[in-house]
Amino acid sequence: MRDQIVQTRRKTRQLSVGKVLIGGDAPIAVQSMTNTPTTDIDATVAQTRRLAEAGADIVRISVPDPESAAAMPEILNQVDVPIIADIHFSHKMALAAIEAGVHGLRLNPGNIGSRDRVETVVKAAQERGISIRIGVNAGSLEKSLLEKYGEPCADAMVESALGHIRILEEMNFHDIKVSLKASNIPMTVAAYRKLADVVDYPFHLGITEAGSKFSGTVKSAIGLGLLLADGIGDTIRISLAAEPEEEIRAGFEILKCLNLRHRGVNLIACPSCARQKFDVIRTVELLEKRLAHIHEPMDVAVIGCVVNGPGEAREAGLGITGGYPVHLMYKDGKPSGKLKSGDLVEQLAQEVEARAAKQAADRSAKGESKS
Repeated sequence: MRDQIVQTRRKTRQLSVGKVLIGGDAPIAVQSMTNTPTTDIDATVAQTRRLAEAGADIVRISVPDPESAAAMPEILNQVDVPIIADIHFSHKMALAAIEAGVHGLRLNPGNIGSRDRVETVVKAAQERGISIRIGVNAGSLEKSLLEKYGEPCADAMVESALGHIRILEEMNFHDIKVSLKASNIPMTVAAYRKLADVVDYPFHLGITEAGSKFSGTVKSAIGLGLLLADGIGDTIRISLAAEPEEEIRAGFEILKCLNLRHRGVNLIACPSCARQKFDVIRTVELLEKRLAHIHEPMDVAVIGCVVNGPGEAREAGLGITGGYPVHLMYKDGKPSGKLKSGDLVEQLAQEVEARAAKQAADRSAKGESKS
């Protein structure tokens, strides 16, 4: 059994976003957000479907104006993945999104107007069984908190969250998720840890405005990895200045590294050196693209020489070890054939596809769902 570094999962309430359970013992959900104009129904539907195909458990869509709200019923009618409406300042947009049939709201109750307006939204959410995520962001803290603390900080973020939570609790509403996002990793981690000590609501994790595909993934992996290893976190979004599908891929890679979710191929590849007997870097690049459609979890080792190759291959479902003049393939840790460099990528990909198909069939026969 592989060593585990994740502490016992933080105990939280459980709620639902459509068909997806959040918190409690439910799998950590991975989500992203569309970046198409919501008023462009075709583009938004197409992107939402791509996100679902990439593995998104939940998709968030911004509803900033009446025109966007008017587009939501048709968008919802054409997609299967649960949808959260992203709301800022306007209780009317929240009500319109609820009426359209969204499965959740992201809003801050203190930012949508008077107490009467908040109560109207909460009542509508209660009637439809819709959960609400309180989204605190270091970049948009209340003026009073900035004056009190002098600058954005973990304590200010926690106080903001508790203030918004209190508003909903006073209305006897408890289907709440909370996020405490900043682009500063230590601030974000400290805020989540502090709030985890005083509430039992599920947390949505993220490092906001993390950056490009590369740097943003690194930042998110560090920040979310620290929290997830503490057992904190029930749903995540990797915020990248990249296509939204990349956020989903990055999210699953982070969860796979901690043995928290398993989806798609986990490529175990050496960094390559002068001992390599084939072009490891190019091979891995091609395999990542070739195998992007695989959803079944599987470890595949791609090692350029015989030093670590056999050992890694023994631990993987499939593996190749660089040799001369041909390379050795392994299945379930045992030698199973030889490959030439020119055929390596396609032959290995076909082996992965065949194994994935068998795994899916076996899982279906047992009535099991994907991780």
